[in-house]
Amino acid sequence: MKRLNIMTTAAFDVDPQYAFTPECPDELPVEGGTEIVPELNAQATLAAIRVGSKDAHSPHAIWVANKQQPMFTEVHGDHVDIAWNQHAVPGTKGFELIAGLPKPAEYDYFVWKGIELDMHPYGACYHDLSETMSTGVIEFLQTRKIDTVIVGGLATDYCVKTTALQLRKSKFEVIVNLAACRGIAAETIEQAITEMTTAGIHIVRDYQELERLTQ
Repeated sequence: MKRLNIMTTAAFDVDPQYAFTPECPDELPVEGGTEIVPELNAQATLAAIRVGSKDAHSPHAIWVANKQQPMFTEVHGDHVDIAWNQHAVPGTKGFELIAGLPKPAEYDYFVWKGIELDMHPYGACYHDLSETMSTGVIEFLQTRKIDTVIVGGLATDYCVKTTALQLRKSKFEVIVNLAACRGIAAETIEQAITEMTTAGIHIVRDYQELERLTQ
C-alpha cells in the first residue's frame, strides 16, 4: 500500500444508520453497530472529502419480508434478490444516521439508495444490482481528483463490501477500516474480507493503522 495522501483521499460512511443497530431490533440489527462512530469520524480526518450514504426504503417495497415471503427467500425482479425485514423507512429512527455523525447536508456528497419500490441495491455507487445506473458518487470523486477511498459503515458483509468492490472496479485505491465497520455474521464477514482482499482492497484494523499509512 502506497503512502496515504490526504489531499487525494476520501472517507466513505456507508449506511451508518440506526436501522442496522440494536437500537432498532425489529429491523436489521448488527451487534455493536452504534460503536463505529468514533472510528468513522477519526478516519475522516485523514481525508479531504467525506461522502456518505443511507438506505431510504418504502414500507411497501416488493422485497419487504412478511409471512408469505420470509426474510432471505427469493424475490423476483430485475433489481431485487431476496426478502429483508422492513428497515430504514424515512421518518423513522431506523432511517437516521447514528448520533455523533454529521447531518447528510454536512457531507461533501451524499447518496440515498433503495427509494424505488422494486429496487434494493447494496452498494452505494449504483442504484441497480446490475451496476449500470450510477448514483453519481464515483463521478463526484473523480472530478475532485480523489484516488483513494477509506470505507467504513454497516454492514461489513453486505453494503460495505459491495460499495468497496464497486469503488475498486472504478480504479480507486480502496481501504476498508474494520474498526469502522460491524458485520452480521463471522462467516460472512470472513468471506467478505477474502473477497475484498482478492480484488485488491487493503484491509486495516483501526485508525492507528490508517494513520501510519500517512507517515
